[in-house]
Amino acid sequence: MIEVFNPDFKSRVEKFLERQHFMKLVGFQLKVIEAGRTEGWLELRKEHQQQTGLVHGGVTATLADIVAGFAAYTLVPEDHHVVTGEIKVSYFSPGMGDRLHAKGWVIKQGRKLNFCEAEVWALKGEERTLIAKATTTMATIFPEDIQRRKK
Repeated sequence: MIEVFNPDFKSRVEKFLERQHFMKLVGFQLKVIEAGRTEGWLELRKEHQQQTGLVHGGVTATLADIVAGFAAYTLVPEDHHVVTGEIKVSYFSPGMGDRLHAKGWVIKQGRKLNFCEAEVWALKGEERTLIAKATTTMATIFPEDIQRRKK
């Protein structure tokens, strides 16, 4: 069972998306924000390709990290934050198509750690191919941790 500590999580995530500069650089857009679950899309451009024209694995891993991280972020209290503690990405198929669809969700919620999964799908027209799956551990950053770092 998932417990939401901040009922206004959606507007908080939307506010934090404004400061997601790397996500903007890549061109990823998070469109679904629900308790313990997020989804987003990336229109593929030449900049997302590696030398053979396939989607770079780092792009795929980045999308998985973003959706899993924000899925965990929807569940923490307002004064807490989330960072990636661990990520493992398994690649199943080459990334080819017009865009990528990434979905992330919390599978086990904890006070200090949230265990998440993510999937990244390549879309070419109506055809969908699962290209990667990730498992992540998202660490909760407490207010006192943030204050300690500012000193």
